[in-house]
Amino acid sequence: MNGYQKYKEQSVYSMSGAELLLLLYDEAIKRMKMAEYALEDKDYGVFDNSITRTVRIVRYLNSILDMEQPISEEFRRIYEYLFYDLSVIRAGRDRRKEDIGQVIRVLTEFRDGFEEAGRQVRDVRMTTTRSVTG
Repeated sequence: MNGYQKYKEQSVYSMSGAELLLLLYDEAIKRMKMAEYALEDKDYGVFDNSITRTVRIVRYLNSILDMEQPISEEFRRIYEYLFYDLSVIRAGRDRRKEDIGQVIRVLTEFRDGFEEAGRQVRDVRMTTTRSVTG
């Protein structure tokens, strides 16, 4: 492993759960944008690889849902919708190009929502810490 790979691996290990979640959404969004550009360039190898990577990320996000939480059922339905859309996009390629933007929008909304939730949790923790230590 070279120095950059070691640094990258170490930085991932030191991230919080919220940071890792955002990283996964960022990667999925990036891959969908790559798929969009690859489709325009008719580079079907990159297109298929990008869609496959996005499916893996969404599958992982689905697998880590805490089904004890009521909202998780809603997330599961949305992830299943994304699985379906991704398979339709992969099969239809040029005919389904406009659906790529919809998947990007859904992933972006999830990412932004989790980022805001993380920010609110940090703000609450900071406020609580300040009031205790005075």
